Amino acid sequence: MSQSGGRQPSLNLRGGFYTEDHEAYRASVREFVRREVEPHHLDWEEERLVPRSAWQAAGRNGIIGLAVPEEFGGGGEPDFRYPMIVAEELAAIGASSYCLGLRLQDDIVLPYLLDLCTDEQKQRWLPGAVSGDLVLAIAMTEPGAGSDLQGIRATAVRDGDSWVLNGQKTFITNGINADLVIVFAKTDPDAGSRGYSLFVVERDDPGFSRGRKLDKVGLAGQDTAELVFEDVRVRPENVLGEIGQGLIYLMQRLPKERLSLAAQALAGAEAALAWTEDYVFDREAFGKRIGDLQATRFELADIETEVEMTRAYIQNAALALNEHTLTTAEASKAKLWATEMQVRVTSRCLQLFGGYGFMNEYPIGRAYRDCRVQTIYGGTSQIMKEIIGRDIAGRYAKDATR
Repeated sequence: MSQSGGRQPSLNLRGGFYTEDHEAYRASVREFVRREVEPHHLDWEEERLVPRSAWQAAGRNGIIGLAVPEEFGGGGEPDFRYPMIVAEELAAIGASSYCLGLRLQDDIVLPYLLDLCTDEQKQRWLPGAVSGDLVLAIAMTEPGAGSDLQGIRATAVRDGDSWVLNGQKTFITNGINADLVIVFAKTDPDAGSRGYSLFVVERDDPGFSRGRKLDKVGLAGQDTAELVFEDVRVRPENVLGEIGQGLIYLMQRLPKERLSLAAQALAGAEAALAWTEDYVFDREAFGKRIGDLQATRFELADIETEVEMTRAYIQNAALALNEHTLTTAEASKAKLWATEMQVRVTSRCLQLFGGYGFMNEYPIGRAYRDCRVQTIYGGTSQIMKEIIGRDIAGRYAKDATR
């Protein structure tokens, strides 16, 4: 089985999407994965933590921080197709935990710093984010507030020229390793949607502590944590953007977050299909290859069709993101479909492995466990449907006024 997954999409879908520059970058990513990740990622799963050295290796090899301007050490390349390649190459070896941490840093947290930081903040934080010396996280979810972010209880109260932050956050990806955490907090309970702001808390800030490293069903190597903020004094130079704009900032960046998760789901589904095709055409039953049985061929036909139709939509969405035209509803469709598809495909692929599919020594078993959360984090499938449904209803409301 090749690291790229042992198969290529039909209709030359990939060939019309990635350029020679992208494929050259893929070759370097693949070499990085072979050298720095493949020998170690199962140990990281056993240890339930990706070491900081793996972040620094990603930094040295241009795997993270590609969108950061060159003046801060990055590649100055915001094209979303490059992180898609990273997701594909890591999915091919089943390194889901590592992939999620990197993509959280680059696709979800880094855009806040690129868009909202002052020049002084960029000088302080961006070089470390590029090198892997600074691990990033964003703290939105709370024990009593997940999808409904306006229900958060974390508060920041002005005290002189600083803010005093109190609250708890949970399910925070990169929470244990994080050196910088963007914290979403309520700053004015009477201001409605404009009563929320973003603050950057640093590792050694007094009053900031980690709670439990959470014991999850899957993604064992991903350090998901509880974070606690007790009278954390946030200096004015660690306020991110404008006070009162926090919720708006979150909403503006949701399309990229959701497309990132959709792209990871697609990469995971493609990897699962590749492992399965290799397996069924190598193993025999009833005197022939399992893949030559009609029941297996029909199953593979369904799965491959789903995967490739999904790739067509994700590719189109990625180009729209590059052009700054991807809407929240379109990104929600990508996230809804791709993550549900990944869960379906991985389950069906595991079935074709028979008993071996349920063994942790096979990547399909680990992928089955890891992918289940995809339909939950970043906005549940139910929330995606609500967003899409509101968009549909809104279009009809506009038609009614004409």
